[in-house]
Amino acid sequence: MGQNAEANSATKIFVNLPVKDLKKTMDFFSKLGFKFNPMFTDENAACLVISEDIYAMLLVEKFFKNFIPDKEICDARSSAEALVALSTKTREEVDEVIKKVLAAGGSEYRQAQDYGWMYGRAFQDIDGHIWEIFYMDMNTMPEEMKNKAKRVNSELISNN
Repeated sequence: MGQNAEANSATKIFVNLPVKDLKKTMDFFSKLGFKFNPMFTDENAACLVISEDIYAMLLVEKFFKNFIPDKEICDARSSAEALVALSTKTREEVDEVIKKVLAAGGSEYRQAQDYGWMYGRAFQDIDGHIWEIFYMDMNTMPEEMKNKAKRVNSELISNN
């Protein structure tokens, strides 16, 4: 997958996360309004449906370990290996998600970040994984940033 054309052939993303108690974790995300794909859910794993093409595989630690035999599972309450960032359609939806998180037993990870054109908040799920929820209004993005993004995109396209 070293070539960009091959990398762009990916059609879905599955983020795999270790969890301590699958039932409690499923209950937490159900309270946030998420559904699970029963085809990929059993006593070892639950397939959290984020969107039509984005999923989080919540794997009990013993099962997760099968995929990383030479590595240790980090304790997400004291270490971080990744941030899972999800965009919303509105700024208000960011705050709505955080309200649901708090009601379901999660915790806010840091203060809201408001850049005018981008607004985001972060939470920790009950296993300690950090999730960022954000809204971006590309129409109000500063011109300097838009121009830089256009230049970088042009360079990436011309290099392929």
